[in-house]
Amino acid sequence: MSGLKSRQGTKRHHNKGLVLIASYSLLKATLFLIVGIGAIRLLHKDLADEILNWVHELRVDPTTHLINSILEQASIVDDNKLRDFSILVLGYAGLNLLEGIGLYLEKVWAEYLTLIITGSFLPLELYELIRKQTYFRAGLLVVNLLVLIYLSIIVFTRRKKMDAEL
Repeated sequence: MSGLKSRQGTKRHHNKGLVLIASYSLLKATLFLIVGIGAIRLLHKDLADEILNWVHELRVDPTTHLINSILEQASIVDDNKLRDFSILVLGYAGLNLLEGIGLYLEKVWAEYLTLIITGSFLPLELYELIRKQTYFRAGLLVVNLLVLIYLSIIVFTRRKKMDAEL
């Protein structure tokens, strides 16, 4: 933030691109945290009953194909799968939190971590987009490509500068 002062008393200006990417990572961390906690709260409950309660609360027609499909999928989810899912999602939330904080603090390791994680998910995102085209999936792919390009430019520019100084 522009209001922060360094030890020398001058204002410290954050890289706005890194702050934007950090905010994106922190938003993802928050969403995955909510999903993970929600999954934990569903442990030892009848998932189909819970879904039907939500359907009634939201005043959705319970006889639609979509609801029937969701209920069918819920019937194969047991506590072990739900626990494993919640651990995976909470772990990913923690990773996004680490990324977001590190990027906000402009740590080089966070830039590399974000490059590795973002790059590793691109093939899956591309596969999912090819499998079923939606604006959400296309938007997610574009945002992650922009993050990858922006961070690559920062990392390679810094590297080039360091090499020139040697």
